[in-house]
Amino acid sequence: MRLVVGNDGDAPLEPAVEPWAGTHRILPGQTCVVVTHSPAGDGSWSGTSRGGEPFRGGHRRDSITVWACGGCFHIDDMQGREIGAAGWNCPAR
Repeated sequence: MRLVVGNDGDAPLEPAVEPWAGTHRILPGQTCVVVTHSPAGDGSWSGTSRGGEPFRGGHRRDSITVWACGGCFHIDDMQGREIGAAGWNCPAR
């Protein structure tokens, strides 16, 4: 699953991807994609408060938190190039 995160503000934004605490700085006008992969063989998600959701998130003035419910995550640019990862368990790309 993919979650597009953009910074429409005028200051850098720092997303934290939990539960790994991975971070990446998104500059003003920049967009990135948080990608997570299902940990289950059948492609299901452990989910969040409503179940079956691959992501949940929250934000503060200068940062956001994305909870990736998969078994790993990586952050890509909009062209699909990896720019940050906790991908030791991620399937081959």
